[in-house]
Amino acid sequence: MSAADAVTDSLAGLRDRFAAVREGRPADYIPQLALADPDAFGLALVSMDGHRYSAGEAEVPFTLQSVSKPFVYALALSALGLDEVSRWVGAEPSGEAFNAISLEPGTGRPANAMVNAGAIVTTALVPDTPDEPAFDRILHCLGRFAGRGLDVDEEVFASESATGDRNRALAYLIRSTGTLPVDPVRAVDRYFRQCAIRVTAVDLATMAATLAYGGVNPVTRERVVSAEVAAEVLAVMATCGMYDGSGDWLLRVGLPAKSGVSGGLIAVGPARFGVATYSPPLDATGGSVRGHAALEAMSRRYGLHLMLNPALPGSTVTLVTTADDLPSAPSGERGLRGRVGVVAAQGAIDFTAAERVLYALDESGPDGGPVVLDLHDVTAIDSVARGMLHNGLARFTADGRRAAVVDPKDLLGPVDAVRERTGRDLPRHATREDAVAGCARALAGED
Repeated sequence: MSAADAVTDSLAGLRDRFAAVREGRPADYIPQLALADPDAFGLALVSMDGHRYSAGEAEVPFTLQSVSKPFVYALALSALGLDEVSRWVGAEPSGEAFNAISLEPGTGRPANAMVNAGAIVTTALVPDTPDEPAFDRILHCLGRFAGRGLDVDEEVFASESATGDRNRALAYLIRSTGTLPVDPVRAVDRYFRQCAIRVTAVDLATMAATLAYGGVNPVTRERVVSAEVAAEVLAVMATCGMYDGSGDWLLRVGLPAKSGVSGGLIAVGPARFGVATYSPPLDATGGSVRGHAALEAMSRRYGLHLMLNPALPGSTVTLVTTADDLPSAPSGERGLRGRVGVVAAQGAIDFTAAERVLYALDESGPDGGPVVLDLHDVTAIDSVARGMLHNGLARFTADGRRAAVVDPKDLLGPVDAVRERTGRDLPRHATREDAVAGCARALAGED
């Protein structure tokens, strides 16, 4: 049990809330997808620090389908640049279904890279050389986004290929306008194989988090694409990622997102997190019913809408150390107080910042010892973050560890689980260092 399990609790709560939803049904126009378990429901979240949280069937493998589109678009942008890619594929919302004939009058360009027509062209744009075939590039790139090697579900690929006449028709229609740079048969075969790449919800959350982190995988710390490419992909996801439901999604959820007909769904909080769900039953637009409901509820509950709560500047956790490493620690006290960890935070604390604080608490303290949480430089704690910190501190102490809080502004309020002195009972002229030192002495048994 750890303090950061409060984040897992939130995901598990969403799963419990929506697991009984029975609307929708798995995609049946691809026979292999119709075999998916309709009760499977997993959620995963990856923070900018690379911390991974999950609930439910988050490790169940399934195929990417259309969730592959943003990442192949990122690969094409990285290889060719925005101007060249935009010669072949537009960036305007189509307002139509994912498999509609959305071609620009006069040029024949597909409306955007998120609908099937645009995705087929985008996949065809990926450089194809004898030394590095196009699909090898795609598989390798998506694996870097996920932070591990990926493979293809050959049964789904075969099923999709056997029933993919509409996509073939789209490819031939695009070719007739001169906007498909390769043979339609090769283009569609490559696209089907891309859609059949196998992932889990945890993989998808990591891939989404890589876009959120400006193209750097927060788990592996590898730069996958440039910050500019990540921003361009997120812009198209925000306006086009949910097809003819994109406007309503952005209004209600407020996060760039992409759905897939296998039941996968990703959403991105730029500079904050990547989140993914897996649940096969789909709505009329081809998106996961439970996933849509869970992410909308999550956004509302935790204030995640992009237009509501922009990313906080700077770092939330400014210090993770031991009390005797503080500059003010008298040399005579250092041996005993060295058994006490110190975590200092700053700024306004929201859902994302609270997760960082909770994770730092788990990682602090020598050998799992007591910890002082220093909120001296915190300016505000919203109600969601306050509840998370209360829950996390309760878990922390339930695990046998002791904690004290320096909270001179009384932002956290009463915390039953924290029974050591808080620093508020020190003289008003006492410094921050005095408060931390007092808490450390209390936890170490000096007072």
